Amino acid sequence: MTDSSPPQSDGAVAGQPLGPLTADAGAPDDPLAQAVSAAAGRGSSRLIAILRRSVTFAITFLGLLLATFVIGRVIPIDPVLAVVGDHASPETYAAAHAAMGLGKPLHHQFWIYLSGLAAGDLGTSVATARPVIEDIARYFPATLELATVAILIGIGFGIPAGVWAAVRRGRLADHVIRVISLLGYSAPTFWLGMIGLLVFYATLGLVAGPGRIDIMFEGLVPATTGVMLIDSLLAREWEVFADALAHLVLPASVLGLFSMAYIARMTRSFMIEQLGQEYVLAARAKGISPGRVVWRHALGNAAVPLITVIALTYGSLLEGSVLTETVFAWPGLGRYLTTSLLNADMNAVLGATIVVGAVFMALNLLSDILYTAIDPRTR
Repeated sequence: MTDSSPPQSDGAVAGQPLGPLTADAGAPDDPLAQAVSAAAGRGSSRLIAILRRSVTFAITFLGLLLATFVIGRVIPIDPVLAVVGDHASPETYAAAHAAMGLGKPLHHQFWIYLSGLAAGDLGTSVATARPVIEDIARYFPATLELATVAILIGIGFGIPAGVWAAVRRGRLADHVIRVISLLGYSAPTFWLGMIGLLVFYATLGLVAGPGRIDIMFEGLVPATTGVMLIDSLLAREWEVFADALAHLVLPASVLGLFSMAYIARMTRSFMIEQLGQEYVLAARAKGISPGRVVWRHALGNAAVPLITVIALTYGSLLEGSVLTETVFAWPGLGRYLTTSLLNADMNAVLGATIVVGAVFMALNLLSDILYTAIDPRTR
């Protein structure tokens, strides 16, 4: 008799059904699954890094608020007298003192201070009798406009000049760029501003004079953003745009020369370091074009520290260049802060200080985020 039972495959146990087909344990993983897993890991690590920097930003900002609060309490200026005046009656003084909460414990005063800041209340300016937040919203866009144009000038001329000086190190072009950078960084901005007004405004008549705009154009453009160039473009007021640009060119060029000099010097230093690295020598040995080696590889690696330089330079410009704004009668934050200091207007001084500190911290946070996008080693 022959066995009529069906044949069994290798590895199957008699009397048991075959299990489902599975992939061989020794087979390699799916490349698509590996790519998805790696991308998820990179995304989560980048998110964690951003969250960590955001928490650091919040803690630093809280420290800034605490510092401004302490400064406002220890300076030898009575905030009550700044509000009611020197000739107020004792009853008026006592009522204002109680209304400002100065008789409460310091931790309670700090909580009131934080609550007011959360509601956008920076106090009232003694000099202008307006809320400080309104004054800052009025003066800061002028500084933002001036600083942005100046930093664009600095980046547009400073980075190519620094790269060219590094490539031509020790030659005539390098010496010329270094001398110009030294003069631009060392010359006082108020002196450059006055010389510029004397030559280009009073003598040649190529640019407009001090101020942000001629008085005949004031009020013609609604303050949508506060930036005169943008508002005039939005309103299609081309004469106002041309006049605002004519007033902006000279002060922005003075500040742009300063930022260009600093950016060019630092770019040259970073590029000299990168051009001496082994990967540059290897790229040249492989026959890669000199332009690609310099502008893509060397400058790409120098971009990480260069971001910090640009961010700090932009932050110092946004702080308000007091002397430049004074020489050109530019109604910016630096001039507002200086006037408030001279008038002992501490609400305005502390409010402007908080804004300046927040700007610096925001730029620092932005530069850290850009680090992770440009250099994977920082993730």
